[in-house]
Amino acid sequence: MKLELEDRVALVTGASRGIGLAIATTLAAEGAKIALAARGADALNAARAAVGGSASVHVADVTDPAAAAALVHEVERQWGRLDILVCNVGSGASVPPGKETAAEWSRVIDLNLFATTNMIDAARPLMARGSGDRAIVCISSIAGMAALGAPVTYYGAKAAVNATVRGLARPLALESIRINAVAPGNILSADGTWARKIAENKAAVDDMLQREVALRRLGTPEEIADVVAFLVSPRAAFITGSIVVADGGQLRS
Repeated sequence: MKLELEDRVALVTGASRGIGLAIATTLAAEGAKIALAARGADALNAARAAVGGSASVHVADVTDPAAAAALVHEVERQWGRLDILVCNVGSGASVPPGKETAAEWSRVIDLNLFATTNMIDAARPLMARGSGDRAIVCISSIAGMAALGAPVTYYGAKAAVNATVRGLARPLALESIRINAVAPGNILSADGTWARKIAENKAAVDDMLQREVALRRLGTPEEIADVVAFLVSPRAAFITGSIVVADGGQLRS
């Protein structure tokens, strides 16, 4: 199946490693023109080498609305338009149950929700001026859909991302922009949480997978990237406002 992404301009945030890097690499392989955004210049330059082609790099902390707006202006100057936005900034790291403070809630919501809404708000006018299929995908989590042992702050932030995607589907459709979320389950990346957990206690991870995940394994960033590539392509032109779960069968409903 051809995804028809040749020469489409795609901006991926959180693109220097893990799922974000895999998404950028996959979209580039499908012929898209890639703008990579993250907070660290060195990691971004390494990502550009991995993605190849003529990818542009943009250092930005998109938890700041002004930085998100400046990033979109940079992409417009570089590429002239924006067809695809992938909002991938986020983290599940937080405090133990019962230790949540107002400051911690604010930090986690900034990183997971406002990093997403800032980018949507900044990119929307430019995308609305475009033509052809235009799409936004937000990387959420199954933690936004069920209590599975993650920090409660992360549950709240990702549930808000899911609600935002559903709420924006109709107004964005009036501007010919589709929006969806992908909710990954447990994903193994080189420097991620699950790599650390395996190093600490592989037997415990294996036991969890046997009990909790239908496919009995961790997912890969590339598997999430394949879902995203489909959703941002014209092949998914009738899909908007959806939360697409990719968790190996961990959720029970």
